[in-house]
Amino acid sequence: MNKPSHHLCWILLLCSIVCLPRHVIAQEKPNIIIIFMDNFGWGEPGFNGGGIIRGAPTPRMDTLAEEGLRLTNFNVEVQCTPSRSAIMTGRYAIRSGNGTVPLGEGVYGLVQWEVTMAEMLSEAGYATGMFGKWHLGRTPGRYPIDQGFDEWYGVPNSTDESVYASLEGFTESGVSETYVMAGKKGEVPKKVRPYRLDYRPLIDRDLTDRAIGFMKKNAAAKKPFFIYLPYTATHFPTMPHPDFKGKSGKGLWGDMLMQIDSYLGDLIDTIDELGIKDNTIVVFTADNGPESLSSGETSLTVETAVHGSAGPWRSSLFTGYEGALRVPFAIRWPGRIEAGRVSDEIVHEMDLFPTFARIAGGKVPTDRKIDGIDVSGFLLGKTDKSGREGFIVYMGNDIFGVKWRHWKLHFKEQTGWNGVLREYTMPRVYNLLNDPYERDNVLFPNTWVLKAGLPQLEEHVLSLKKYPPIPTGAPDPYMPPE
Repeated sequence: MNKPSHHLCWILLLCSIVCLPRHVIAQEKPNIIIIFMDNFGWGEPGFNGGGIIRGAPTPRMDTLAEEGLRLTNFNVEVQCTPSRSAIMTGRYAIRSGNGTVPLGEGVYGLVQWEVTMAEMLSEAGYATGMFGKWHLGRTPGRYPIDQGFDEWYGVPNSTDESVYASLEGFTESGVSETYVMAGKKGEVPKKVRPYRLDYRPLIDRDLTDRAIGFMKKNAAAKKPFFIYLPYTATHFPTMPHPDFKGKSGKGLWGDMLMQIDSYLGDLIDTIDELGIKDNTIVVFTADNGPESLSSGETSLTVETAVHGSAGPWRSSLFTGYEGALRVPFAIRWPGRIEAGRVSDEIVHEMDLFPTFARIAGGKVPTDRKIDGIDVSGFLLGKTDKSGREGFIVYMGNDIFGVKWRHWKLHFKEQTGWNGVLREYTMPRVYNLLNDPYERDNVLFPNTWVLKAGLPQLEEHVLSLKKYPPIPTGAPDPYMPPE
């Protein structure tokens, strides 16, 4: 019997590839998991010097960082809603009309015109699941399953609303109660149960289990998946699961750190057991810096109000200081991202959208301003530079300053999340290497820093004129002005 020719072998191989089911080819794309903590400061994980000094070691967080890349200068927007808008769209939140946390009962969130990371990855062939806090819309057409996610289980708004039903006067107020919701793309999400204090300690366990189930289902189908896991920890009220309450022996925060670390371990162990470790990108980060509530600012017990840690950086969320902007960040992709690498290069959460688009073969919209930049070459070790030298510092809809390399320019400063607001006729300038706590104004003799750092602000302001921001609460259908 004659052996097939070399040319015939290549034809047969090509035919076999062409005839493969689409999902088999698609598995070559890496799975992507973003674990997005809530109000979790830079100084909490052991890999940033926290862990045991905060009440409990964090071995699974630390191992994740050791097996991948740790960024010490990963930046976000400084409030929950803006931060979630930025990571989902790759744009400053001011552009989407979500520059501030919504306080009223009206319509808010992302209009359908916006393209989310989930939509981009879905179009690239990914199964997309979200399990956790959305905070980008609570009305029909504004839920995660309206914005690119195949599945969602979680809460539309924020965790402080779990307290409402236990407070005097709420029942008679006429204010809508928050519900835990679930649904699939193309459906109207259903109310699963009220989000009250009885479920507050339990929800993150359920979010973890559902993420694991989604992972197993799609791994079995050999379909690439994207999991967005915005946990409710460590947002007020801080209430660990009964399995962890008192477990650390070091207090409430130690218990909570043990819980977060354990749940992360469950996710990592599942990835390893499924044999998809080498083809799965895992990101561990947070939406903004820590909250800082005192017992006098809550009618609940003192134990539910805890001061978070921003490490060496100043202040908390809702400010323009580094404590609000810098959050923990570790990313693992075995064989592709060098293990044990640490970098202080500036990266912003907006950069993840174009970066994952490049890695996953997705499309970045070209009909709008995308503020994120592709940092895939940097993450993969092809260059030591991220390509980002700075960004505009927003607090709500106001520009508070500009960050440029290791310098900060402050036009406004707010001392704390509910502190005193100060505006300056001349910007204050801080050298973050010499003064990480942003105390010493060194404008003179460093006025040259203004000339170096302000061009990015000028460019940003011009882009807002070219691409006007979407008004907050704009109804659907929305189309930008010509």
